[in-house]
Order: sequence, then structure tokens, then C-alpha cells
Amino acid sequence: MKGRVMKSTGLRYRVLSEENKLYDCRLKGSWKIKGFDATNPLCVGDKVQFDISGATEGMITELLPRENYIIRKATNLSRQEHILASNIDQAILTVTLIQPKTSLGFIDRFLVTAGAYHIPVTLVFNKIDLLAEDELILLEKIISIYTSVGYSCLKLSAKTGEGIPLLKKSLEKKYNLFSGHSGSGKTSILNGICPELHLKTAPISNYHEKGTHCTTFAEMVEISDTGYVIDTPGIKELGLVDIPLEEISHYFPEMRDRLGDCRFNNCLHIHEPKCGIRKAVENGTITRERYESYLSIAVGGDNRK
Repeated sequence: MKGRVMKSTGLRYRVLSEENKLYDCRLKGSWKIKGFDATNPLCVGDKVQFDISGATEGMITELLPRENYIIRKATNLSRQEHILASNIDQAILTVTLIQPKTSLGFIDRFLVTAGAYHIPVTLVFNKIDLLAEDELILLEKIISIYTSVGYSCLKLSAKTGEGIPLLKKSLEKKYNLFSGHSGSGKTSILNGICPELHLKTAPISNYHEKGTHCTTFAEMVEISDTGYVIDTPGIKELGLVDIPLEEISHYFPEMRDRLGDCRFNNCLHIHEPKCGIRKAVENGTITRERYESYLSIAVGGDNRK
């Protein structure tokens, strides 16, 4: 039979068959996917082939080709990789200016990762009900940075419900990945979109102003019979995987459009003479914030915050 992985605990997998029936499955033997040194051989969203071994049990025998995936360095900062999800139509990154603060560097690393695998991203700025007047002004500036280069942005409050209907509409007929820092409100947003899920949430630490993990394992759930969302554990750090240095600028749309303006074809836009990208930063055509994110990724190496 063929199906799609709906939940992964690392040892067992919940698979939804093409006949819309759930099976509790294990892997047949020891798996290692060629070309991947991943902590998880299978991930939520994977399409698989499996044999039935009981009324509701099965054995996964084959991983079918992936259309795309989101991958990052494993949390122990080793050379291993961790695949967040696969076969995604859209990624939703929840962003918060406070409690906890999401840095622009983190946002840009996520956008580069998604862009490398041709996954559209919507930035959802949550907890707008908590923002003071000066913070709301900053929020508008940040949103203008990303909308100006083609990214969809949405202001939202999981607490008041503002923005929830618009987000829910954007999820229809898609497989959607939800990601972001712990405490950014992914689970609260999902409860607002689909209250019958009754997903567990936890308060922010007053001392550290950081979130705690509520979502232990990635899981895909159906919402209102029109789409699916993949809820993933919060990400503290995001290390990029397998993107050559000379290609990083290709995933900054405002840089990609100006690569022909550089004197050298292999320009890294760091210190080379007659660089069109640095000239665009100087005249304000490319924002300094985005350029600094690019430098952090290209030069910073292990700066994954």
C-alpha cells in the first residue's frame, strides 16, 4: 500500500493510506538514505510504500521520491542533519518581536533554506497585541523589508484572533509546514485555526523570556477538510545544509536580480571591487539589514541564532 507519514516519533510512524485509514508502522530493517547523514531516515510528509501486518499496523518498505523538504543541522551541532518535513506546498514561519524575540538573521536563514528547495514562505508576525507603539513601528519596518522583496507577511494575534481567518484561508488545499522558535505561538495559532485539535500550550519563562517545547514530535493534522498543517517542535538554532557559499546570494531575491551588475561572475559580494550588490546596499536599493544577514550566513559560519 501507499501512504503519507503523518507523525514520527523516531521509532514508529503513523501513516495515512490512500484509502484514508491510519496505520501504526515500523521501518523494515535499518534504513540509511543515500546522500543523507540524517538523524531521521523518514519525516512527516514523506510518501511511503508499506505492507500491512495487522488490522492497524504495518511495515514501511520503501520511501517514495520527495518533491522537496526542509532540512537543518541537528540540534547537537554535529555534522548530522535533521529533516523537518517533506512534500510541502507552503511554509509558515511564526515570528515574534518579543516573548521571545525572533532575529532577522533567523528569519533569513529560514527563507534561504526554504528557497533552496523551492518552498514558498509566509511570515506570520504573532503577538501583535503585546506590542507597544514603538514596537508596532518597528514591526511595520520589518514587514516592509520582506514585502518589498516578494515575501507574504501577515500580522496576527493568537490571543485575540486577529488575522486567524486570513491565515486559515491561505492554508486551504495545501500541505503547510508551521515552524518558528519555541514560544512563538505556533500551537496557539493552530488551536485558533482549528479549536477541536485541543493542542497543548505552555507559558513563556518570565526569567529567560523564552518558550518551552510543547510539540515533542512533528505531526501532520487535517484542518477543516480543506488542508493539512505540520506542527513541528520549536527551533532554537538553524544551521544551513549543503548550500555552497557562491550560491547563497541566489536565495536573496533582491540580490539575485542584480547578480549581473557585479564585475566578476564569481563575486561573493564581500570585498570584491565593483560589486553591484554592495553598491545597491550603499544607495539603499538593498536594505542593510538583509545584507548583514547575508554576511552572517556567508562569513559567520557557525552563527546560527
